[in-house]
Amino acid sequence: MNYRYFFTLLFVLIGLFYSVEGQNGMARDKFKQLREELPTPGTYRAANGAPGPDYWQQRADYKIDVEINDVTQRLIANEVVTYHNNSPLPLDYLWLQIDQNIFSPNSDALKIRPADPDAELDAKSIGAKIKPPFAGDVQFEFVRDASGRVLPYTLVETMMRIDLPASLKKGEQFTFSIGWSFNIYDATKGSRTGYEFFPEDSNYIYEIAQWFPRMCVFDEVNGWQTKHYLGRGEFALEFGNYSVSITVPSDHIVAATGTLTNAREVLTAEELYRFDVSKKSEKPIFIVTPEEARSREKSRSVLKKTWKFEALNVRDFAFATSRKFIWDGATVTIGNKPVWCSSFFPKEGQPLWDKYSTHVVMHTIKTYSKYALDYPYPTAISVHGPVGGMEHPMIAFNGGRPQPDGTYPDHTKYGLISVVIHEVGHNYFPMIISSDERQWTWMDEGLNTFVQFLAEQEFMPKYPSRRGIPQNIVPYMTDSKQNPIMTNSESILQFGNNAYGKPATALNILRETVLGRDLFDFAFTTYCKRWAFRHPEPADFFRTMEDASGIDLDWFWHGWFYTNDYVDIGLDSVRTYEIKDGDPIKKEIADRKADADKTIPLTIQRFNKQDKYYVSDKPELNDFYTQYDKLKPTEAKKTEYEFFLASLSEEEIKTLEEPVWIHHLYFSNKGGLVMPLILQINYVDSTSEEMRFPAEVWVKNNERFVKEIITRKAVKSFEVDPNRETADADIENNYYPGRYMPTRYELFKSKLNNPNIMQEMRK
Repeated sequence: MNYRYFFTLLFVLIGLFYSVEGQNGMARDKFKQLREELPTPGTYRAANGAPGPDYWQQRADYKIDVEINDVTQRLIANEVVTYHNNSPLPLDYLWLQIDQNIFSPNSDALKIRPADPDAELDAKSIGAKIKPPFAGDVQFEFVRDASGRVLPYTLVETMMRIDLPASLKKGEQFTFSIGWSFNIYDATKGSRTGYEFFPEDSNYIYEIAQWFPRMCVFDEVNGWQTKHYLGRGEFALEFGNYSVSITVPSDHIVAATGTLTNAREVLTAEELYRFDVSKKSEKPIFIVTPEEARSREKSRSVLKKTWKFEALNVRDFAFATSRKFIWDGATVTIGNKPVWCSSFFPKEGQPLWDKYSTHVVMHTIKTYSKYALDYPYPTAISVHGPVGGMEHPMIAFNGGRPQPDGTYPDHTKYGLISVVIHEVGHNYFPMIISSDERQWTWMDEGLNTFVQFLAEQEFMPKYPSRRGIPQNIVPYMTDSKQNPIMTNSESILQFGNNAYGKPATALNILRETVLGRDLFDFAFTTYCKRWAFRHPEPADFFRTMEDASGIDLDWFWHGWFYTNDYVDIGLDSVRTYEIKDGDPIKKEIADRKADADKTIPLTIQRFNKQDKYYVSDKPELNDFYTQYDKLKPTEAKKTEYEFFLASLSEEEIKTLEEPVWIHHLYFSNKGGLVMPLILQINYVDSTSEEMRFPAEVWVKNNERFVKEIITRKAVKSFEVDPNRETADADIENNYYPGRYMPTRYELFKSKLNNPNIMQEMRK
């Protein structure tokens, strides 16, 4: 036999087994350090998670003039971009994002869109299918350098490469200009940008985003980030200063990133007065009243106005414009600086928007400042229009609209509050802590959803948060159709659960159960401050949280972020030993009680009821054992016990005076995800005690753990994770002894979600 061949084959099979096992999320050592998974630290990004001494970052400044044609729904613009090369490498070309080209009839996003074979076909849907596709791609008028010379460029889907006339060296800057235009998309069909038409008054709301050629990120991780925009993976952007002039019909009201610098030119005297008052008011003040907005809806000015905005150190710019806007504002103080918060919404948003929006913006800024870092910008804006929820620096587009008669169900109210918190909260993730959304959705959506949960819970009592509660994520974590959190944005199967819900829940558990609030909050704030206005990667977050908390968390990142394991810790069995002092008299009492409590088998019960036995009339068969009481202690046993006591010290005798129970608890990790062990002991006297053990109880054996617990009181039952804080998937195996857990079957089915019944009830 060729033993060399045999052992080679054996090692290959063993390696293949562990490779497959690791891919299935069931690696043997769940406490292995994340060395292969994380990039090697260096002078750009340090081992403690902070930017290294040689960290560098590019910069791009923009001066933009844009006009909205309210008749043709077309955007016409030109920009001057100054790009700063802070990298150690010379650049021969620049890459820009042309995200608007996702609306091109030939875009890859359209080509890869799957068909719905179950969709019903009718005349309307068929008409939409055969209708000529929307021509939304960008039309370029010019691309020139600062001297006016034409620059060669190449369009590649949603990217543009501009070839430079000479290499751009470290420390140099290059200025160029672009002129372009495009048709604005109907955002009610589903989009992050576009318009909404209101046939009742023949007006439009425009919410404009991803609208200008923007510099791609160039860094030491990816070089140029040129992953194309397919609609899901969002954006990777450089910081810079913006000066933007927005020309619209003179009866429009404009909201935008940054500070309005020519308010005296675009507002009426009354609006300007209210505008100034709102900047000193702690309660929302109407700047444009509902009555004034209704009056504007009837006008159709042929004149134009240009609104001018300045924004410093931001990574993007967005704006909204309409003659339908009601506008209110108020100011909240963060640190020692005022932040002006405001909302823009049509009459269709009342009474929800005027009641809640600006208050929620103020609350969001205060809460995020507490958990991350003080809000650095001068304004924070919430706009209501066709976009259900999308974030930009200092401005967010939010949905949530009451019924036409002004009524609204509770889910609409809470939906509005939650989306405003979420989208305004995105000012932090990724607008300030500027992660690469095109690659890692969880780094902005997951972290933001976590702080959103904290803000919701601090907004009002018993707020019905959708994400963040551990037990809410259980159905997803036990679903076979999922990816690990560390999956590229475009490849995620269940987007909301994977990139929003699971990481938010993981961080909530990390805060409440693993680290505790003090350690977590210090570490999380440290991460936010370290990477404010920089580009963090996942390793920077993982390393900072460990560095600042002082706790090894590789097992946590591995289980929650790199695998599809779920939490299911079962208490399989318990062995209890009652330690007694050996007193024969006490033993007699206990034995008699146990004998009395013992269940006698049915057949013996029936035999015991018979009147006569064989020996009944034969006394000669009786002997010592016929009358012997086996439970009664003998004198010799009593004497022996007295000698035993005499051999003990006073301290040992005192120990024996109190009862002792020793319990061996047998736990199993059925879900694969190692977690801390939380145990509640319920005593016979109706008191209870909680014990907490770190995740390292599984370090020697990832699947089994036996814990010895000593109690001075009799135990009635044990319960694992009594407060449902670990997202345990199966709570039926959390009890010992087992607990009867009935379910319910509802005979009454509510029909209140039927719009016809709701209409009748309102009558």
